[in-house]
Amino acid sequence: MKVQNETIEKTLYDYQLQDLNTIFEYFEESSDDVNLLYQLPTGGGKTVVFSEIAKRYINQTQKKVVVLTHRIELSAQTSKMLQGFGVKNKIINSEVKELRDQDEYMCFVAMVETLNNRLQEEKVELNNVGLVIIDEAHYNSFRKLFKFFEKSIILGVTATPLSSNIKLPMKDNYKKLIVGESISSLIKKKFLAKANVYNYDVSLKTLKLGISGDYTVKSSEELYGNHNMLSKLRNAYEEIAKGTKTLIFNNGINTSRYVYETFKKAGYNIRHLDNKNNATERREILEWFSKTPDAILTSVSILTTGFDEPSVETIILNRATKSLTLYFQMIGRGSRILPNKEEFTVVDMGNNVARFGLWDAPIDWQEIFHFPDFYLENIKNDEEIEREFVYEMPPDLREEFSKSEHIEFDIKAEYKKVFARGERSKKVLEKSIEQHAQICVENSEDVFDARILAKKLKDEIAYRVRQYSYCIMNNTKNYKEWLEEDYERKLRLKISQMFSQKM
Repeated sequence: MKVQNETIEKTLYDYQLQDLNTIFEYFEESSDDVNLLYQLPTGGGKTVVFSEIAKRYINQTQKKVVVLTHRIELSAQTSKMLQGFGVKNKIINSEVKELRDQDEYMCFVAMVETLNNRLQEEKVELNNVGLVIIDEAHYNSFRKLFKFFEKSIILGVTATPLSSNIKLPMKDNYKKLIVGESISSLIKKKFLAKANVYNYDVSLKTLKLGISGDYTVKSSEELYGNHNMLSKLRNAYEEIAKGTKTLIFNNGINTSRYVYETFKKAGYNIRHLDNKNNATERREILEWFSKTPDAILTSVSILTTGFDEPSVETIILNRATKSLTLYFQMIGRGSRILPNKEEFTVVDMGNNVARFGLWDAPIDWQEIFHFPDFYLENIKNDEEIEREFVYEMPPDLREEFSKSEHIEFDIKAEYKKVFARGERSKKVLEKSIEQHAQICVENSEDVFDARILAKKLKDEIAYRVRQYSYCIMNNTKNYKEWLEEDYERKLRLKISQMFSQKM
């Protein structure tokens, strides 16, 4: 296919223009039925780029363009963007049963399922289509439409060229990947905001993987819906994000409702949104979120695509995911830059940063595209991540132990000493209990105060027990739970003994 160069309006940034020219050069060199994939980060302006591609392609070839999306909101947004570029288009939605006016349009925007149904029923026939643009191309629902456009160029566009189904790699459907500007480069050039990331270590042992390859909603709800995790989430918000416009992502409607109740009870300005809300409710909630400076919106993953609220200041990942795409989509919702916003905050409550790396770290998309199995096999598993946890006492809790100079105790180092001396391994926990009892007694007036302090050490006790269980290679859930209970009981006893000796 031959295309001539022509001048482009000033609506595109340099990096977008460069990608556009690279894509058209590839079209020139290739046959008229090639499949190409284009990667650009969330917030980099994918819709802008492919709207200009559609415009230029129509002008130069007089052939039609079809843009495919997987969500109704995306269809409307895409249609509006194309209109802004002077591309007259028609949306093929569930209301469109036939296409009698198709000669009046050079561009169509369609949802996958709707177009597939119309083409299967042979009620709609699209003639002279030269280019099919697929937005969010990593979703597999688009594959079913490829057979209807075998003579067209197919251009897939995505922020993450990794298929949502491990068994259907993208390299099987696309011949080449063109990689756009990186996240770090877009931050440097002031097109994206910089992320300040905070991690909270979370034990994910109870989570189960479903057939999709990601954690099941049921196991996520059990973990994230419990009182401990809800308190941890609220404390994280209060420590890091209090008063900022915050978006919380959960894996499950019940969890999101529990989050709503927890924050509402604490007096915070919060709303809950899920896919059961109708269009009017959704619009009203999103409008409230946009206008309210300290708004907190808790939701399930429905706001990962097709949602753009640049004023978001904090993203809380109140879930774990094995999906690289979802990880980038969730964080990307806070990355829009504004005149008064150059940074945003990410609070990770699911060990996601440890699993995938920092959001703006360099990533080899070509390798992921060509060798997805290798990439997926080498993602850190939860046990590896947990082994690297290092417990740090929160500052407000440290304050309660201000009379103690040293509060640290290294289980691994102590285990090595005990092992070298040929002593029994339980000695390690005995010494740890003694050290914990000591700092509780040092910072209390009486035995009751000391026991209250001991209760606040629950997270550190769990961490020490976990470290110990790694050392002795007995890491079962039941054993660790029994050890924690035993530890807490012996700690209370030790505190009583120490106070008796004092008397």
